[in-house]
Amino acid sequence: MTFPILYDPGNRAAAEYGLRFDFPDDLIEVYSGFGLDLPKHHGEGTWQLPMPARYVIDGDGKVRYAVVHADYTKRSEPEETLAALKAL
Repeated sequence: MTFPILYDPGNRAAAEYGLRFDFPDDLIEVYSGFGLDLPKHHGEGTWQLPMPARYVIDGDGKVRYAVVHADYTKRSEPEETLAALKAL
């Protein structure tokens, strides 16, 4: 790729931008009841996920495209992001 992509182990950047979802205790109980162990799966010991977000930032640091979904099951279409990149 000819542009940088953020890799965020531990969701530190997500937390800084308010994009980290911390599971409430009742939801942890539900997921655990299904046999899901998110902390073990991620290898970080936390019940956290980043919210799906895409940003296209130009060379001057200006955000040209931003999509954030609080519902992790909703994602923007890749074509939208590609169009934003091509518009630069």
